[in-house]
Amino acid sequence: MDVTEFGQNNSLQYCFPEINSSCRKELHTPTNLLILSLAVADLLVGLFVMPVNIMKLIDTCWYLGDVGCSVYPVIHFVSGSSSLFSSVFIAVDRYIAVCDPLHYTTRITVCKTALLIILGWSFCLFYVIIYLYFNEHLLQIQISTRCYGECVLVIKYSWLLVDLVVMFLVPCAIILTLYSIIFIVARRQGKAVRAVTTGASNKQEANVSSASETKAAKTLGIAIFVYLACWIPYNLTSLSVESLTSLSMGWIVFGWLLFMSCSVNPLIYAFYYPWFRTSVKYIVTCRILESSSSHFNLIAEHF
Repeated sequence: MDVTEFGQNNSLQYCFPEINSSCRKELHTPTNLLILSLAVADLLVGLFVMPVNIMKLIDTCWYLGDVGCSVYPVIHFVSGSSSLFSSVFIAVDRYIAVCDPLHYTTRITVCKTALLIILGWSFCLFYVIIYLYFNEHLLQIQISTRCYGECVLVIKYSWLLVDLVVMFLVPCAIILTLYSIIFIVARRQGKAVRAVTTGASNKQEANVSSASETKAAKTLGIAIFVYLACWIPYNLTSLSVESLTSLSMGWIVFGWLLFMSCSVNPLIYAFYYPWFRTSVKYIVTCRILESSSSHFNLIAEHF
C-alpha cells in the first residue's frame, strides 16, 4: 500500500450511489471530510469571488450596491482563508496517518474532524470580521466612497503585518514542517521495505515500494511548490506599500494567483486518489446513470 494513502481503510467499498440515493456512510471518513471542506472553500472562490473580480477587471464601477460592497469582502476572505486552513488540516491529517498509523483511527475520527472543520471556518469568519472592521469596511456606515458606484477596500499597513503572520507565516511553517517530516518518514519506510525484500521473489514488492516513495515525493513537492508560488508574491507585494487597496495592481495580479491556487487544489489533493479519478471518469462518461452504478467498486481495484 502506498505510504501516502493516509489512513484509508482498505476494506471500505467506495461506490457511487445513484443520483437520487443518499451518500453512503463509507464515504464519511476524516480525510474525505477535509477534502470536502477544501472543495467547498474553493467552490465559493469559483462561484462568487472570481466572477466579481472579472467584473471589476472589465469595469471599475461597482454594480452590486452598498450591501454587496460589505458582503463581498467577507465571502472573499473567508473562502480564501478557509481553503488555506483546510490545506493545513490535511497536512496534519497526513502527518498523523504516516507517523502514527496505529493510533490514527482513534486519534482522528469523523466527529473530531467535523468539529475541527467547524472551528476552523468559525475562526476564519471571526478573523475576517475583525479584519474588515478595523479596516473600516465591514459596516455600511464605515464605508466611505468618493463617488457613486465605488467600492474600494483600503487595508492598513499594521493589518497587512498581522495578516502576513496569521495567514502566511504560521500556515507556511506548519505545512513545510509537517510535509518535511512526512517525506523523511516515507523515505525511511521505503528503505525498510527494500531492506527486507532482497530475494528474487520479493523484487516486485521492492519496485512497488520505490514507486510509492517517488509518488509521495512528487505529491508533497507539488503541494509545497504551489502553496509557496501563489502566496509568497502576494505577501511580498503587500509589504512593499504603506497600504493596499483593492484597485492596486499588486492586489489584482497576485490576487489572481491565489485564485489559481484554489483551482489547482482539487488536482493536488482530490485527484491524487485513484478511486476519486475513477469516480470522475464514471461521471464524465455518464456511467453514473446506469442502474448498476450503486454497485461500482472504486477502491478495491487499486489495491
